[in-house]
Amino acid sequence: MMELKQQLKLSQKLVMTPQLRQAIKLLQLNRLELSDALQAEIEQNPALEEDFDYQDLRENPQSLSSTTEAGDNGLESPVTRELSATSDALPDTNWEDYSNTFDSNFSFAHETPAADAPSQFDFISEKPGLLAHIRWQLAHSDLDVREKEIALFIAGNLNRYGFLEVELPEIMALTDCDRDEAEYVLEVIQDLDPPGIGARDVSESLVLQLERLGKGDSLAADIVRHHLDHLQTRNYKAMARALGCRQPEIMRAIDFITSELTPYPGLAFNQDAVNYIVPDVYIRKIDGEFVIYLNEDDLPKLKLSTVYLELLQDEQFKEKESNSYIKDKVRNAEWFIKSIYQRQRTIYRTMESILHFQRDFFDQGPKYLRPLILRDVAEDIGMHESTISRVTSNKYVDCPQGIFELKYFFSTALSRDNGDDVAAESIRERLRVMIQEEDPYKPLSDNTLSEMLAAKNIQVARRTVAKYREQLKILPVKHRRKPRR
Repeated sequence: MMELKQQLKLSQKLVMTPQLRQAIKLLQLNRLELSDALQAEIEQNPALEEDFDYQDLRENPQSLSSTTEAGDNGLESPVTRELSATSDALPDTNWEDYSNTFDSNFSFAHETPAADAPSQFDFISEKPGLLAHIRWQLAHSDLDVREKEIALFIAGNLNRYGFLEVELPEIMALTDCDRDEAEYVLEVIQDLDPPGIGARDVSESLVLQLERLGKGDSLAADIVRHHLDHLQTRNYKAMARALGCRQPEIMRAIDFITSELTPYPGLAFNQDAVNYIVPDVYIRKIDGEFVIYLNEDDLPKLKLSTVYLELLQDEQFKEKESNSYIKDKVRNAEWFIKSIYQRQRTIYRTMESILHFQRDFFDQGPKYLRPLILRDVAEDIGMHESTISRVTSNKYVDCPQGIFELKYFFSTALSRDNGDDVAAESIRERLRVMIQEEDPYKPLSDNTLSEMLAAKNIQVARRTVAKYREQLKILPVKHRRKPRR
């Protein structure tokens, strides 16, 4: 028998406010995404406008966005007074409680996608690369089955630039063909598009392109065949003397080479995505001390609209419905500015802590990177580990040693006999330098590298050396050895 009855139940439930969702979203945005978010919010919220009198953080990094306290002429809204008491609550929020619970489609402005925005088909369909383009052409060629197998082997050994990485003897040995067959099939490959593929170097690629244009016997062909070194160093006088030509003729030939030919024909089919990095933080050494600058170049500086603040204080609007609309927009604008302030303040404090722990790195380089975990920084600045994790994701710092992601400075530790710990990233850097300085005719094996590190009081097993070497994308010893001539 079913019945309906009322029951009281006391429970705790985590409720995530829109303001907190906004703060979390802003906290994990990188520099480029933040710029888009600011522009979108300015367009969506009329109570938000640019502050052209904003004080640059480079002059006073501690004055991170003080525009939330009052508008122009000292105007202060009731919403500002209401929020000022809770302005310090954001840094102490436990972000871990909200991990992966917010809507990933949350945006600050609902706008129609741009006409050139990628569609879903751009993500599910694969763009043809160089190998696919060559296979498509070979499918319509007159080669027999045996020759197509050789052609596919050659096509599979073209690098991203379109250059052939194997020699004819290796092609003959691995495809079980004679020299005439290998040379014929290679000529067929070199006749395919794009012009210049299948060459062994830049010079041969340029010659193939000139021959395709009917200029195989031209002055430009002589330059790329025999004087490419002079072309690279722009030694036009030496080139003119060697070719017995006047310099104006040389310059016309060079103009044709640079404008009509491409040194790397395969790059047109390169599928590697280009990721642009804009640093979020700059570190500069001035008078022996490191100074931290937040990158706010080209970012709009925000403040509350003075017009809306005046309307809130106007007695004529106290009882009107428009007052509720204005107050809501001002409240949203204030929370947005406070979220931006909290984001910038957290990044600045996190970078200060990293600089404190990794001072030797910034002074002397990657070999002096110390072991560091998120908890160390979190305890140092009084924040939660999940906050530090969000702040360091997809954020970059430009320092005297180069551009690094903030997560780069966090590395596990390996113990040493003297009790000191060394960072795993530091060991990888040592391995990279050791392999870079090795004899190319007698490269160092993984076991030898392990022994060399042990001599420096760094105990690393051979398999760990192999793992670090693979992470550095360095080939094994047998593939690094150069044959003696």
